[in-house]
Amino acid sequence: MIFRSWSVLAMVAITISANAWSDAGHAVNHLYDLLYMMGRDDIAVGVGGDGGISDNGRIYPNVGGYFAIIEQEMSTVGGCRYRQTIPQGRNGRLDVNTNYGIRRAFLPQGNRRYFPLQQPTTQQMMIDTISAAPTTVLLMGTHSNFALFLMSNPHLKKNVEHIYIMGGGVRSHNPTGCCSKSSISCVPQQCEDHGNMFTAYNKDPYAEFNIFGDPFGAYQVFHSGIPITLVPLDATNTIPITENFFKEFEQKQNTYEAKYCFQSLKIARDTWFNQFYTSYFMWDSFMTGVALSIMRNGERPNGENDFAEMEVMNITVVTSNEPYGVHDGSNPFFDGHVRPKFNLLEGGVHSGHVLTGLDDPFCVMKGSIKGKCQDGYTKEVQGLDSVAALVAVKAKPNRKANSPLDREFFNNFLEVLNHPAHSGRFNLTNQFPHYKEIMYKPDFRHRIRGMPVIFDMDMSPGDFIALVCILKANIEVIDLKGILVSGNGWSNPATIDVIYDVLHMMGRDDIPVGLGSITALGAPELGCEYVKVIPHGSGGGLDTDTLFGLARMLPRAPRRYTAENSMKYGAPRDTAHPELRQPLAFEVWQQVTAELGPTDQITILTNGPLTNIANIILSDTKAKSIIEKIYIVGTHLVDGEGEEGNLFTVPSNKFAEFNFFLDPKAAKTVVESRLDITVIPLRAQRQVSSFGKVLRSLSAAEKTPESSFVYRLLLLMQKLQNKHQSYSHIDMFLGELLGSMFLVQQSHLNCSITEKAINVGSGHVSMHGQTILDETNGKLVKVLDRLDSDAYYTELAKLLATKQQSARVGSFDEQKRVWSKASYKKGRDDPGFVK
Repeated sequence: MIFRSWSVLAMVAITISANAWSDAGHAVNHLYDLLYMMGRDDIAVGVGGDGGISDNGRIYPNVGGYFAIIEQEMSTVGGCRYRQTIPQGRNGRLDVNTNYGIRRAFLPQGNRRYFPLQQPTTQQMMIDTISAAPTTVLLMGTHSNFALFLMSNPHLKKNVEHIYIMGGGVRSHNPTGCCSKSSISCVPQQCEDHGNMFTAYNKDPYAEFNIFGDPFGAYQVFHSGIPITLVPLDATNTIPITENFFKEFEQKQNTYEAKYCFQSLKIARDTWFNQFYTSYFMWDSFMTGVALSIMRNGERPNGENDFAEMEVMNITVVTSNEPYGVHDGSNPFFDGHVRPKFNLLEGGVHSGHVLTGLDDPFCVMKGSIKGKCQDGYTKEVQGLDSVAALVAVKAKPNRKANSPLDREFFNNFLEVLNHPAHSGRFNLTNQFPHYKEIMYKPDFRHRIRGMPVIFDMDMSPGDFIALVCILKANIEVIDLKGILVSGNGWSNPATIDVIYDVLHMMGRDDIPVGLGSITALGAPELGCEYVKVIPHGSGGGLDTDTLFGLARMLPRAPRRYTAENSMKYGAPRDTAHPELRQPLAFEVWQQVTAELGPTDQITILTNGPLTNIANIILSDTKAKSIIEKIYIVGTHLVDGEGEEGNLFTVPSNKFAEFNFFLDPKAAKTVVESRLDITVIPLRAQRQVSSFGKVLRSLSAAEKTPESSFVYRLLLLMQKLQNKHQSYSHIDMFLGELLGSMFLVQQSHLNCSITEKAINVGSGHVSMHGQTILDETNGKLVKVLDRLDSDAYYTELAKLLATKQQSARVGSFDEQKRVWSKASYKKGRDDPGFVK
């Protein structure tokens, strides 16, 4: 957050750390909604950027901050050396991206949203804001963005008056993971560590998440020469959320922002994996309170404020481990360079071993469960490498001795949050005078149901259009029973909410959606072994998570991802509404198969990595007898003719296709299952990957809400591809529609299908996912070789144009109009709706 210090404090801009607990596309729209609720659409928001850093250390404009600086290369493709410590699913990025499901249930939706090539980037936002006037900066995430700004714009340092930081641990002692004195079998875990990384204390017990996310970036900020106030774990560990505070907060919810914050805190408590009242602390909010109090008191040298005791300490940030100057392949700043990157000092503090990941043997301390690496440690030191910083060491007690709240900040927090001045205007349900949450559930009781189908998708843009095509099919032909979601493909798992919106638009809130695997088969839960090949920025996750900015045009569904859970499914406790729990992919599979008739079988269409299908085959002994056919949109058949695959981010692997590469073990498991498999490979997909032809066909056809949305999406994608090199690959998403069209309209496409024996390669990145023709050891599958592309485009347009099974509510704008009219009578009186 960036503040101006005039007669009053003024927040003027917010930039997003895209390499920590949230992902860029979800975070930016979350912020826009929050600012809209608070009536602050004037505050600028910056996120991402597609710039890079060259091998010789040149920093290009608009580096997006998707990686720690040590990992940043010339694109938004890269690994997760530090970020892998953050869980990707529940209690991690999934819950942060959705705010446990509270975000979509509570926040109103305004007009601001992410939009490709128009969204202000992080670096440009910092340059514009800080160059305009003296500025104070609050850092509550990783330091990559601000470090890059300082390294690229040293002439603007003079405009930064002060930096307030939440993060690090200097003299801190972690109070969690300790054993009681009476316990005999208990083994201490994080107890007394300086850091708080519960996923990595056995490698690095010294670091706190924000600083660890980019130790070198944090070092640049701390050593910038700008005055720094640090609110580390030393202080935040002394202000846990107490039961008394929670109860007091529950009674004081007089504003929309207070309600939103309490609901968020409550679901965090209900899903917390440990003793909540002793291990969940006031982190960022406490730092903000301390910072604002210091600023209001005139930023006195001793940091006098109402909420924390302060002390000046000499500290630094550890970026590498001793011995220094020993090149062991772990440090990209030095290894392989004649001259160290950024002209760093050979043998200096940055030249030692850098933690490579959670399996780094260097960081193992023999005979101890604790690690020895110190990457990201805010260490108290003396000498030339130290920086004098004002450090909060303890939260002040409540001046009212008889208050049930034991910390002074608790009083202020509740007072400010509930103050009527500058309070939120409305939430989602009060944004519209006639808001109603309605479920669309069609009545098919008197219709013959067609082929039972499960659709497995990784939520790429093509997958959403394919889903619309399946939903448009006559129920007597295709009966979509369930959707399985892969979280290890082109979109973050939180994008599951867009599936719910598409289903709602098409009147199919009855179809269950199961959240599947977030990592590839056999891959560690913490890591990015395969998914790291997908770009994070333009043309990658930022756009797929937001459907190129158009997802917010879809109507808001009553269903959404939620962290609600129950002990029945392994949760530590039942939450308030366990019936709203997000089902898992395997549970949806079980539900669908349990409802089949005695002779019914399932057909599966899969449009992403084959992780979910492989898990079903391996986990359910009856699966092979229940699955009639599998249609796989994916793979590239290597036949010696030299045609390359589409894995454009891995130069060493020229012949693989994304879906098979993203989980080669799963692909191999499914191919070798001896099931009836039809493969729709890249060669067939490329026959129907023309933006021009599909747009002409859609333009000439009748219009429905869904065809108009598809047309707008594809037209935008075409324009982006023509405009910017980051989008040069996105026509490959057009090929993903072919599976659904083959399923629905195969008889009209004049298809040529042959049988071929194939083998899926793995073992090395240059071979992962490559599919070769192997008459000796390969497994026999059907392969779609050719089709009539002109017929395909015609049939696609006809399918989307048909009025049957068309959208029940066409857009969010339509919803807004309906919710704003007093004459709205839909609901219980409409037989197509179920309350």
